[in-house]
Amino acid sequence: MMSVVYPGTFDPPHLGHLDIVKRSCALFDKVVVAIAKSPRKHLLFDLEERLDMFRVMVEDLGTKVEVKGFEGLLVDFMQREGIKVIVRGVRLFTDFEYELQIALNNNKLAGVETIFMMPSQEYIHISSTIVRDIASYCGKLEGLVHPYVAKKIREKFGCL
Repeated sequence: MMSVVYPGTFDPPHLGHLDIVKRSCALFDKVVVAIAKSPRKHLLFDLEERLDMFRVMVEDLGTKVEVKGFEGLLVDFMQREGIKVIVRGVRLFTDFEYELQIALNNNKLAGVETIFMMPSQEYIHISSTIVRDIASYCGKLEGLVHPYVAKKIREKFGCL
């Protein structure tokens, strides 16, 4: 069985992330969404909230997707899971430059391979940063995030 890890902080998860997961499900037997605790980042949502939102987003995909949290190096998580392939979404050339550096280091550290996947055209403009910015002004989130995620974001910003 061929599995892949889709890692990130996903703060918050959005429809571009979901697109990558769905398309990865067509290529792999199992997709493990690995959500980093990332204590050094100033995150809007804590790990449990991000796990909850992502689990709701993928519940219709059944057992093909598993959502797990981790702390520390991704390659250590992957070794514990017995997975040797990472999938990463890249939107722009600047994303690719950054992701390539990480991919090369992950390969050198643990021999893992990284597959880069572009989001579908209708989601390529979405980023968690943009979602947070729009939400901070109580802006419209439809078409950017899953309805459950939109509800959680509105609650966080007091936009009810």
